[in-house]
Amino acid sequence: MARTTRRGGGGAAVRAVQRGAALALPGVGVLGLLLFSLGRAHVWQALGGGLVVAAASVVLGGALGFLFGVPRVRGTGPDGDAHGSYAPNTNLEQVSDWLTKVLLGVGLTQLGSLGERLHQLGSALAPALGGEEGTVPFAAALVLYFLVSGFLAGWLVTRLALPQVLSDADRALDLFLAGQDRDRKGDKVGADDLRVRAMQHLGLLGGSAERADELAGQLPPSTASGPESVVAEVRSTARRSALTAEQVRALFADGSEGRRIQALALMQGDPALADLASVLEAIERPRSGFEQYHALLAARGLLSRLPAAEAQRLREAVAGRLMAPDGIPYGSDRSWLAEKILSRLEVPVLPPQVVLPQQTGPAGAPQQARPEQPAQQGHQEQQEQQA
Repeated sequence: MARTTRRGGGGAAVRAVQRGAALALPGVGVLGLLLFSLGRAHVWQALGGGLVVAAASVVLGGALGFLFGVPRVRGTGPDGDAHGSYAPNTNLEQVSDWLTKVLLGVGLTQLGSLGERLHQLGSALAPALGGEEGTVPFAAALVLYFLVSGFLAGWLVTRLALPQVLSDADRALDLFLAGQDRDRKGDKVGADDLRVRAMQHLGLLGGSAERADELAGQLPPSTASGPESVVAEVRSTARRSALTAEQVRALFADGSEGRRIQALALMQGDPALADLASVLEAIERPRSGFEQYHALLAARGLLSRLPAAEAQRLREAVAGRLMAPDGIPYGSDRSWLAEKILSRLEVPVLPPQVVLPQQTGPAGAPQQARPEQPAQQGHQEQQEQQA
C-alpha cells in the first residue's frame, strides 16, 4: 500500500513539474516583453506590438513543429491500405542530420550572415515596438524565443496526441463499417453494438463497462480480451447453442452478474431464447450499467417480435429508467440505445377517415354526396348578388 501511494505521489509530482515547465516557458517571454514595454515612452504601443509579434512567431513555430511531428503509418495490409498503427515521424532527425552535414561541409565561416539576417529582421519589426533605442535586438530576440517555443510546443503536442487520435479514428471507422456489414446481414443487435463502440472510440458516448476485471472473471472463459469481446463471442455462438429458452431463463435467474450477462448475450444472439421478463428486470433493476446496456441490446432484438401489450411494457420500462434521477445517464451508450428503442416503439397516429353521407339516386341506388355542390351553389349565389 505504501509503495502504491509513493508511486502515485511521484506521478503527481512529475505532472506538476511538467505543467510548471509548460507555463514557465511562455511566461518568461511575456514577462520580459512587459518589462521592456514599461521602459518605453509608448508603453501600450510597445506591449501591443510585442504581443502580436510573439503570437505570430508562436503560430509559425507551431506550424513547423506540426509538420515535423505528424506521425507515419507503421505498416500496410496485404491490400496496400494503411492500417491504424502509427510510428513517430523521423523528419526532424533526418533534417538534423542533414543540417549537421551541411554545417560541417560549408564551415563555420558562413555563419556570419546569420547575424546580419537577424539584424534585418529586428530592424523591420522595430517600429511595431516603438522604434526607440535597443528595440532592434529585442525584436529579433523576441521572434527567436517564441518561434522556438512554438516549434517545441507544436512538435510535442503532435508527437504525443495525434497518433492516438488517428488510431481511435481508424478504429471507429473499422467498427462503423463492420456495423454496416452486420446490418446488411440482418444482425441488428450486433450492428448497434458496433456503432456504440465506434462512438465510444470517438468520445461521443460514455461507456458502461465499469469493474471490467471483476466482470471478466465472472464471464465464461474465452480467448477474447475484455468483457465486451467475451459477450460478443457468446452472442455469436447463440444460434449454434443447444440451450433452450427455459435453460437461458434459468441461467439468468442464477443470481450472479456474470451468469445474467451471459444469458442476455444468448438472448441477443438468438431472439428465440429471449425472455421479456428477464430483460425487463435487467433494465429496471440492473446489477451494473454493463448489464443494463446488454439488456437494452437484447430488447433491441425483440422489437419486431413483441405483441402490442408487451411492447407497451417495454416502452414504459425504458422510458421510466430514462426519466428516473438515478436511471440511465444522459450521453451514455445506454441512453443512445434507449432512445433508439423508444423511437422504434412509437405508434404512428393515422388521421381519422372522413366518411361522406350517402344519398339515394333516382333509381334507388345509393350515391355519395358531392361536397363540391354547396361550394358551386354558393359561388352562383355570389355571382347573382354581384349582378
